[in-house]
Amino acid sequence: MRSPKLAALELRRFGRGKLPRAALVALLLLPLLYGALYLWSFWDPYGRLDKIPVALVNDDKGASAAGKRITAGDDITRGLYDSDTFQWHEVSAAQADKGVENGTYYLSLTMPKDFSERIASSSGDSPETGALQVRTNDANNYIVGQISRTVFSEVRSAASTNASRSFLDKIFISFSDIHDATKKAAKGADDLKGGIGKAKKGSKDLADGLKDAKKGSGDLARGLKKLDKGSGDLETGSRQVADGTQVLADKVNGAADQVLPFLKGNKKQIGDTARLVADSAKGIRHNLDDLVKIAPTARAGAHAGSDILAGIYEKRCEKALLDDPACPDLKKARTAAEDVATVSDDLNTLIQDENGDLDLMDGHLATLQKQSEALAKRAPTLDKDVEDAVAQINKLNKGAGQVAAGAKTLHTGLGTAKTGSGALDSGVGRLKTGAKDLNGGMFKLADGSGKLAGGLHDGVGRIPDYDKKDRDQRTEVMADPVRLASQSLHDAPNYGTGFAPYFIPLSLWVGAMVAYMLIQPLNRRALAVGASSWRVALAGWLPVAALGLLQVAALMSVLHWALGLQMLHAAGTVGFLCLVTACFAAIVQWLNARFGAAGRILVLAFLMLQLTSAGGTYPVQTSPGFFNAIHPFLPMSYVVEALRHLISGGGLGPVWQACAVLAAFTAGALALTALTARRKQVWTLDRLHPELSL
Repeated sequence: MRSPKLAALELRRFGRGKLPRAALVALLLLPLLYGALYLWSFWDPYGRLDKIPVALVNDDKGASAAGKRITAGDDITRGLYDSDTFQWHEVSAAQADKGVENGTYYLSLTMPKDFSERIASSSGDSPETGALQVRTNDANNYIVGQISRTVFSEVRSAASTNASRSFLDKIFISFSDIHDATKKAAKGADDLKGGIGKAKKGSKDLADGLKDAKKGSGDLARGLKKLDKGSGDLETGSRQVADGTQVLADKVNGAADQVLPFLKGNKKQIGDTARLVADSAKGIRHNLDDLVKIAPTARAGAHAGSDILAGIYEKRCEKALLDDPACPDLKKARTAAEDVATVSDDLNTLIQDENGDLDLMDGHLATLQKQSEALAKRAPTLDKDVEDAVAQINKLNKGAGQVAAGAKTLHTGLGTAKTGSGALDSGVGRLKTGAKDLNGGMFKLADGSGKLAGGLHDGVGRIPDYDKKDRDQRTEVMADPVRLASQSLHDAPNYGTGFAPYFIPLSLWVGAMVAYMLIQPLNRRALAVGASSWRVALAGWLPVAALGLLQVAALMSVLHWALGLQMLHAAGTVGFLCLVTACFAAIVQWLNARFGAAGRILVLAFLMLQLTSAGGTYPVQTSPGFFNAIHPFLPMSYVVEALRHLISGGGLGPVWQACAVLAAFTAGALALTALTARRKQVWTLDRLHPELSL
């Protein structure tokens, strides 16, 4: 009997009762439990994130910057409500913490009260970083935490971009301010250049003037040196004069105390005597003719007056105080009286001799008369005159003292002036040198100011001056300078489509595994009649392969028509899956045929190895080295890669490679099954009494 007929007989067993028919139907639908049903459960989880309850805490108080009100927390809150991400519940911080802890909310997003203030600080003097606070609880769900990191990264990026805009806008405004300020500075530099030119001329004039000033300060120093010497001599002389006047004043004041009482008590007698002498002299002059007659008498009167004055003088001057101020007048009066006496003697002698010179006598008499009249006139005020003389002498003494003190001050001042003039001369010398250096420096400064003006004019041309439109455009670019131009060459529209290449072969493997729980891997009748081992192997493989084709049809119909799986190469996908189910059936058949009851465990273990090394979820490179090592040697690795290209698109090279690998695995598994069938035709004790039976 040929293999197809043997396969048909194996399948016909399932039509002999209700339970076998139900088992066959369940066998056909089993892949749907692993493929369609499992994929359906998370077909598009990211499209239903708005069903996940999440706590939102907006404690932001807002802030002001550059005259504008910033409410970053409210802006983000509105943006989150407008988005389709998560089911937001705005609650207090305490409610959020409690909800995340007990599972009411999967996570919480908190905007602190200083959130806007920190963002606004980016345009101030002390910028600070604003922080969005996310709180998760992996005990509620680990995947939600992973999703939230992606979502909140986008929220943070948007908030950072908005904060950067105000900061950068201020920078660009500052560029314009710097441009204007530099332009003013350039104009100022031009004015400075002109001013420095004038200053350069002034510095030359200053240098020339200080040269003349140096000569004048030298002359001044030398002149003050001479004045200082002269003032020293003046101080010495004035001090000597002051000392002399002090001695004179002391003596005069002492004599005046004694003379003044005498003058006050005898001024009438002195006046009368003086008038007597004056009258006598006058009478003599008018009575020269009678002179001879009265000469003896006059001689006697003159000697009497002379004796009286001599007595007064001797008493008051010679015996009392020789330096009495009144003594000169008394001495004059005594002398005059003595002269009168002498004249009277001479006159008497002359008259007696009769040879006298009357004209000469008349002259002497006139002098005597004048002096006597003056004495008589001053006799009443002699005491007053003495007092005035004493006062004048005291005043002279005081003035001499003041002159001496002034001379000393003058000498001291001129000494200081002499020292200062020397310092002035030295300072003017240094100023002269400095002015010369200044004049040289002004030449350099004038050259430098020219370069400064030129540089500032060049700088004005290089500093940008942005208008509002240009500033807004540049702010937009710099606030978000790098944008992700995401382009997917072969985009999977949803989560289910992305994982279909992984779960479809899983469901087909499980379908083959369960099928060989109901169908014998090797037909016992064929073994009993001694049929060809190849025929026996094919007879056990074809029923499961045929069921696999029906499983593929049912599975792909549900995935496409019910779940909406879109395949770029639909026919190629179905055809390839037919090859996949044929390969899996051959491998599962051999494991069951060769190892019996233990083979079912090996089928499950082989499935686990394929699932962990196929790279169906994460890239296999992220797995430990063991799984990387077995990855190239397992059929599901190639199946997953090929289905991705058939469903989502891409080059078909991996598909043809997978077809070759699957064909090789199918042929190899059937060959091993045939070898096992040949061995099964010989009965052994192990077959009669197996160690393990399932």
